[in-house]
Amino acid sequence: MRLSRYFLPVLKETPSEAQIVSHRLMLRAGMIKQQAAGIYSWLPLGFKVLRKIEAIVHEEQIRAGHIPMLMPTLQSADLWKQSGRYDAYGPEMLRLTDRHGRDMLYGPTNEEMITEIVGTYVSSYKALPLTLYHIQWKFRDEVRPRFGVMRGREFYMKDGYNFDLTKEDALHAYNRHLVSYLRTYERMGLQAIPMRADSGPIGGDYTHEFLVLAETGESEVFYDAAITELKFGDREIDYDNREECQGVLEEFTSRYARTDETHDETAFAEIPEDRRRTARGIEVGQIFYFGTEYSEKMGAVVQGPDGKQVPLHMGSHGIGVSRLLGAIIEASHDDKGIIWPEGVTPFHCGIVNLKQGDAAADAACQGLYDALTKAGLEPLYDDRDERAGGKFATMDLIGLPWRITVGPRGLKNGVVELTSRRTGESQELSPEEAVKRVIEIYAPHHDHLRDEQPMAGRSFHTWV
Repeated sequence: MRLSRYFLPVLKETPSEAQIVSHRLMLRAGMIKQQAAGIYSWLPLGFKVLRKIEAIVHEEQIRAGHIPMLMPTLQSADLWKQSGRYDAYGPEMLRLTDRHGRDMLYGPTNEEMITEIVGTYVSSYKALPLTLYHIQWKFRDEVRPRFGVMRGREFYMKDGYNFDLTKEDALHAYNRHLVSYLRTYERMGLQAIPMRADSGPIGGDYTHEFLVLAETGESEVFYDAAITELKFGDREIDYDNREECQGVLEEFTSRYARTDETHDETAFAEIPEDRRRTARGIEVGQIFYFGTEYSEKMGAVVQGPDGKQVPLHMGSHGIGVSRLLGAIIEASHDDKGIIWPEGVTPFHCGIVNLKQGDAAADAACQGLYDALTKAGLEPLYDDRDERAGGKFATMDLIGLPWRITVGPRGLKNGVVELTSRRTGESQELSPEEAVKRVIEIYAPHHDHLRDEQPMAGRSFHTWV
């Protein structure tokens, strides 16, 4: 994409309503625009990152054997009255009446609807286990929406639901989800710590929240510092293997990590003093097992192996897709702007032309742009007729992980400058080497790049 043709309304000044870093930077970087309290339009740059995050969530859900679908945003109040949650949920639920006088609601979650769907079509244990999920807009009428996308009223969320014959089967689904979430967050450059939590209005006996440590977190958390050393890494997991999934769960939950709602001071005191930590955390996901609570109320029963009718054991599992943008920025920024991890960056590399209109610089930038594009990457070429300082400031603000700077002086020596946004370190490379290096960086994130050699056998002068 050429920046001169892109819609990127960056702001020099921070809007007064922005209270935390992620909100300030998303507004300044032209990622979102507020339309009403807690409701935002997602502008092209923000929408691009949202889709990157969504794609990772989909890939990891499908890897774990979960099946995507899509349910409507508006739901009949009758379903919620049947479960008993219509009145119990509270004023956060947006209730409305259609033109025929039917009570409706803008769904804050989908336990009732998905249970009714499965209860309609699944009648035998032979159809189990079954996990369905979707990624869809939700609405919760927060009293004080604040912090941008971190606590908005409208938000984009992945919510999934497992249906199993027994509690043992359902707890395997719980473990499987915990493992898949660990993979998901690490691919986004985040360390999200699973912590014992309160189930809230969802209900259930087992629940873990995933929290990213950040000074602006809404929850106080208590944890053993040893847990921050754990990495999921590149390990491959057989999600059907119960012992393997249970082992990963125990590895990541055996060390103390609790929110303030479930904190146990006595247990916390047993941790060596030098490893006790208190911090703030941002919730980016939660998993629940709640047994047959909804299936009994909603009539989701199946015929078991012995011919008897039994209610399904269930759990639900959510990831705040839109909230994750804010969490990533809170965890990865500096005083110049955002620093995107490679896995979710809107563009893989920025190209800055220091002298627009110079024949050699223009040709070199176009060559870099074409080579990166052919390799399957998305560069952002700043081809505006602007001063260099302004171009650098824009690139730093929007946070692309890598930048290639092209100028007449460097080209005379046959080099361009490749700069890391995270470290600020630069190295002079030939244009061919710069492209090769960027491809190598992104190869772990893109399977199609691992054997890609877009400039093999060609000199710089043939591909510019």
